[in-house]
Amino acid sequence: MMRLATLLRLTGSVLLLLSLSACSLFDTRDDVYVDLVGLEPLPSQDMEARFAVKLRVQNPNESAIRYNGIALELRVNNRPLATGVSDESGEVPRYGERVISVPITISAFSVLRQAWGVAASAPSSHASVPYELNGKLGGGLWGAARFTDTGELTLPAQ
Repeated sequence: MMRLATLLRLTGSVLLLLSLSACSLFDTRDDVYVDLVGLEPLPSQDMEARFAVKLRVQNPNESAIRYNGIALELRVNNRPLATGVSDESGEVPRYGERVISVPITISAFSVLRQAWGVAASAPSSHASVPYELNGKLGGGLWGAARFTDTGELTLPAQ
């Protein structure tokens, strides 16, 4: 009897693991589209600047994306500039969009690294600087919905 119970537990565990790994085969969700649509100053401490970044998140999928938290990282000129997190929860409807506000922090040291990098590269009069925004909408049935936006910022002529 003990041997049968052990065999049943083992078989059940194997079936559970197989069914969980099979779920990843059905994740055909397309990446979300994210655009920066606003930037508002927030109260800051002495050695930092804080902003509320407003992102328009578009969901090109058949099902809604439920999220519980969001994280962002902004890199400029291949260097980290700002990070932000929010425990906001909500839903981006299927084939719909939602504007999400995320507080970000820019430390004084990040600004110094950026200034040093721009000065060291001796930009031309119409130089552009690459940026990369990485983030994720946490939670949901399929885990985090990750997104990336890249481009170039054109520096003003001197």
